[in-house]
Order: sequence, then C-alpha cells, then structure tokens
Amino acid sequence: MYSEIKVGILGLGTVGSKVAEELIERNEYHSAKSGNNSHLSLKKILVKSLNKERSYKVPTELLTENENDILNDPDISIIIEVIGGEEPARTYIEKSLNAGKNVITANKEVIAKHGKELKKIAVNADKQLLFEASVGGGIPIIQPLINDLAANDITAIRAIINGTTNYILTKMSQENMDFTEALDEAKSLGYAEADPTNDIEGIDAAYKISILASLAFGVDVKPENIYVEGITKLTSKDFRYAKELGYEIKLLAIARKDFSGNLQIKVHPALVDKESELASISGPDNAIEFTGDLVGHVTFSGPGAGPNPTTSAILSDLILITRGNFPSSYKINNDLLATPVLLPMESVECRYYLLLTTIDQPGVLAKIGTIFKKNGISISAVIQKDTQVSKGTAELVITTHTATENSIQVAINEFKGIDLIDSIKSIIRIEDN
Repeated sequence: MYSEIKVGILGLGTVGSKVAEELIERNEYHSAKSGNNSHLSLKKILVKSLNKERSYKVPTELLTENENDILNDPDISIIIEVIGGEEPARTYIEKSLNAGKNVITANKEVIAKHGKELKKIAVNADKQLLFEASVGGGIPIIQPLINDLAANDITAIRAIINGTTNYILTKMSQENMDFTEALDEAKSLGYAEADPTNDIEGIDAAYKISILASLAFGVDVKPENIYVEGITKLTSKDFRYAKELGYEIKLLAIARKDFSGNLQIKVHPALVDKESELASISGPDNAIEFTGDLVGHVTFSGPGAGPNPTTSAILSDLILITRGNFPSSYKINNDLLATPVLLPMESVECRYYLLLTTIDQPGVLAKIGTIFKKNGISISAVIQKDTQVSKGTAELVITTHTATENSIQVAINEFKGIDLIDSIKSIIRIEDN
C-alpha cells in the first residue's frame, strides 16, 4: 500500500514547467525511484498569472496565484522553490520550513546570502532544506562534496560555474567572435537572459562559489565579500594572443585555503593552460575541480544549466527526501560555522598577462622594466604584436612571474602617467595548475 506524498511548486517558469511535467507525466517512475512505497502527487503550483499561455499545459486545477494555498496546506509536505531571485523566494522558503515542510530549491542567490539562517530554521524544525540544483545544474556536486569527499581536507576549488559566460568565451575563442556578437548568439539560443548582467559580470558565479566554499571549508562565506570581475572587457585579440602563449581564457570561480586557514575567494577571467581539463570545458558546460589532501584533484563536469539538468538535480533531492536517507551533514547546526578570514585581493599572488599599446620607439621596454622592478615584479616574456606604422604604435604582450595584486595595480597606475604608453588594453590573471 502506498503512502501519498504531496508536493507543491513555487514558480512555473522554464525550470518549474519541466519539474511539473516530470511529476505529472512520470509520476509512477519517480514514485518507484523513491523505494519506500511512497506515491508522489503534485497538488498545487504557484504562478503569477492563471491566464498565461504556457508551452506545457498544466491542468488548471493545479494552479494558484495565492502562495498561502501551498504554504498553509497541511497536506503538502514538500515544497519545490523555482521562483528565482532573492524575494519573495527567501520569505517563502522560511515560511515553508516554519510550517513543517521540507524544501528543495535551485536558488543560488538565496542560499548564498541566507543559507546559514535558513539551514538553522530547517534544523530547528527537523526538516530538510536541499539545494543540489543551486550549483552546477545537473552535475551532482553538493552531495558528493558533503558526503563522498567528507574525509578530505579540501584546500582548493577551481570552477567554471556559469554556462552563459562559458558559452560566450568559447565562441570568442573558437570562432573569433567579439563579445557583443557572442552574447547576442547566447541570447538567441536561450543561454543568456534578456538582462545578462548577473552572468557576464560574474555575480552568478560568486553566489555559487560562496555556497561551495561554505560547505568545503566549514565557514559562512557571504557573496558580498568575494572579489568579482566579469568578462565584458575581454577582446578577440586577448584570445588570439592567449592561444599563442599556450592558454585558453575562462571565467573562473576560485576558493583556496592556506596553511593558516585563511581563505582566498575570487571570480575573474583567467588564462588557463590549454592542455588542462578546465580549458577543455566548452559551450554552456560547467566543471568544478576540488583539491583534497587524500583524493588529490578531482573534477566534476557536465551540463551546468537548462531546464533538463536543473530538473534532474531537483528531482534527485526529492527522491532523497522521500527515501529518508539524506546525508547527515545536512542536519549540522550551522551556528557552529566559523567566520572566515578572507585575504584581501591586494595581497593575492598570481601571474599576469598584460596587453599594452605603446609608442613604437626605443626606450619603452626599459621604462616598463624599471617600473616593474621598482614594484618587485619580474617579467616572464614580452612579445611585440601588430605594429601600426601610420600611428607610430605597437602592441606589447607581457606576462609576469608571480606578483601581488597590489604591486601590479601600483605599476599599472604608474604606466598611465608615461607618454610612451598609449593605452592599457587588458590585464588578465594567469591561473597555473
């Protein structure tokens, strides 16, 4: 005999529609997957408008414009939140937990900003707040991190965790597109939102690395404390020159822990070795690389966005709840999480790629070298490119050895006061393996 588990969905956008379709069309399959004689039943879906035309025709009796029809329904024991954005999603999740309901969400912004507080509410209510779909789309990453990698001291995370930007960068690299052209194509294919700001400015990736770093390092990382730099300043020339140097350019989300337990967390474009696994991740795919003391380097990769992969992650959380065998780590009281010691970006060390336009005359390199030396920066290589005889200018591609962010920025400011340097076109960090 089956026990009935009733589900409510908050939101019926692209992902919500796919989740609803799966629960309606494949009800018996997902119920069987639960493995404990439970029968999953979709009872209500919150929508903005009952009259909106939708690609998937949901039975009208399942729809409501009133969130209380779901939040206050004692028969609904599991809430799936796929509204997106911070509010009212955060409020709905809090109310659901306080009402004694388990919650599944794909909302990286809410989990990144309010995860600690919401998880505390879930613990106090003896309910589950699961969020596998908040990072990496269909890539299983949250459960492996807190469960399968639990024996490891995680010291580093390097990740490509935004499908929109990775698609754009792939087009710029492989087809020599400029940024605007690649963004327009991403929009036309549905890989980019009408307003892509959160993606192309690195904000979405910051939310996700905040979640991963909090889980991996046992700290409460707030996204507003993460250094974030987007991809809008990259040019097709950067990709051409990077390839000549043996690199690809990716938007990386990086979190590292030093020997003292201090954390370095940042999101920015980076040159990565073209032979590396991260360099091979193309199109809208994602990849997350962990470094642990026991396992070494391990990388999870696959489809990072879209309704099907995200639905896969949401339904896996749903099956976990119905089976009742979710990892015990989900029940840890997050009041115990430490406040992280984040290293300021100025003190972070790495190598750098610079693209400068200079006056094509003797003495330029000597002046650049003098400024670098004064700031403790050692040049690794200099290549002269695209001399413009009519303008009397030349482009210089410079790579450095390891230097601090502060020393590079001081040197760059000094370059701006030199007549021999026409413009500073690009500064990109090099992320060595």
